[in-house]
Amino acid sequence: MSVTWLKKATKSPESNTPEARQVVEEMLATIKSQGEEAVRQYARKLDNWKGDIILTPEQIAMQVRDVPAEVRKDIDYAIEQVYTFACAQRESIKDFEVTLPSGLVAGQKVLPVTSVGCYAPAGRYAHIASAYMGVATAKAAGVKNIIACSGPYLSQSIHPCVLYAFHRAGADTIMTLGGVQAIASMAWGLFSGKAADVVVGPGNKFVAEAKRTLFGQVGIDVFAGPSEVAVIADESADADIVASDLVGQAEHGHESPAWLFTTSRELADAVMLKVPRLIAELPPVARDAASCAWRDYGEVIVCDSREEVVEVSDRYASEHLEVHTRDLNWWRDALSCYGSLFLGEETTVAFGDKCSGPNHVLPTKGAARYSGGLSVHKFLKTLTWQQMPRDAIPQIAETTARISRMEGMEAHARTAEVRLAKYFAGQSFQLGSPVTR
Repeated sequence: MSVTWLKKATKSPESNTPEARQVVEEMLATIKSQGEEAVRQYARKLDNWKGDIILTPEQIAMQVRDVPAEVRKDIDYAIEQVYTFACAQRESIKDFEVTLPSGLVAGQKVLPVTSVGCYAPAGRYAHIASAYMGVATAKAAGVKNIIACSGPYLSQSIHPCVLYAFHRAGADTIMTLGGVQAIASMAWGLFSGKAADVVVGPGNKFVAEAKRTLFGQVGIDVFAGPSEVAVIADESADADIVASDLVGQAEHGHESPAWLFTTSRELADAVMLKVPRLIAELPPVARDAASCAWRDYGEVIVCDSREEVVEVSDRYASEHLEVHTRDLNWWRDALSCYGSLFLGEETTVAFGDKCSGPNHVLPTKGAARYSGGLSVHKFLKTLTWQQMPRDAIPQIAETTARISRMEGMEAHARTAEVRLAKYFAGQSFQLGSPVTR
C-alpha cells in the first residue's frame, strides 16, 4: 500500500480531552450536590445569564415576534424536510410477532422513550439547524416530553431564530441554558422536573465530555467531538469545489479536522493552494476558526488506488464524507465507516447540515466505525415479548433445565421443572443431573 501525506495534522481530537474531563467532572459534582442553585451560578459565571431559565409561552412569543417571515418560512421548510425523513425512519422499524419452531410465540414492540433533552449550542454561531434536528426527530419518534436547551446569545436569551426553531419543531419545555450545566439539568430533571431518558445534540468539548460522563445514567446520541469532514476525490473532481467544501466545515471551530483523500497528486496540490486563499477571504470569526483548524488538524493524503482510499477513509471514519469521483455507485458500495455520506459534487455537507433531511448530529472521533448518527432509533426502545402455549413447554423446558444444570444454575432448572410437574404430571423428561455443589 502506497499512501503519501502531503499535509499531516499536528494535533488530534484527543489533544485537549484531559483538561475538559477534569473541568466537567468538577462541574457535574457541584451540580449534583447543589442542584439548581449551582446551575444558576454557572449560568451567571460562564454565560453572564441572570434571567429566567424556563421560558414561558408569553416570553417565547415576545422573543420570536421579530423573526422575519422569510426566515420563518426557511426554518419551517427545513423542519418539514427533517421531520419527513425521520418519519420514514420510524416506519422502517415495526412491531412484529412470530411463531417459532417450538410453538412459542415471540414478538417485538417498538416504543419511544418518555422524555428527551435536545441541546443546540450557542456562542460563535446561531445554530438554528441544531435546534430542529433534535426536536423534530424526537417528535417523529413519538416522544411525549421534549426539553430543549440553548445558551444565551450575546448575553441575551436564546437567539430568536433558534428559539423559533425549537418551538416550531415541537419542544415542550425550552430553557436558556448552555454548556455542561444544560446537559446536567436535562439529564437530572432540574427546573423542568422531568429527567431526560436520552440527551442529544452537538456542542463543544465540554458538552461532549458531559454527555460521555453521564452516559449510563441517560442515553446519548453519540460520543461527539469537533465537527469533521473528509473529501474523497479523483482526477475528475473540481479543485475549487473540493477546497470550498473543506473550508466550509473547517469554519465550525479551531479543532475541526478537514481531510482530503485522493488518487490525484495534481488535484491535491491544487486544493492545498486554494484552501488558504479561501480561508483568507472569510469574515473574521470564520477566518480565525478555519485557519486554526486547517493549520492544526487538516490533512491531505494521496493514494495509488481507490481501494487504498477506501481503506484510509474507513480508518478515519469521518463524521461527514463527500465523494467527488467517477463511478459513485462503486464508492457507495465500498465505503462502510462514516457518519453520513454525500455522493457527487452536487451534494455538499452544508445541505445536510441545514435542511436536506437526514440528521446532522453524527459520530466523530472514529465513532462511525461502530455507530450511526442521530435518528428516531435513538429515541426508540426495541422491546421483546414472548408467550408460551402449554403444548410447547416440554422441549423448551427440558432444554432449559439441561443447559441450566450444565451451567451450575439449579434454581433456573427448577423453574422449568416445576412447570413440567404441573402441566405434564406423570410424564418422564430428560432434565439433566441436579447441581449438588
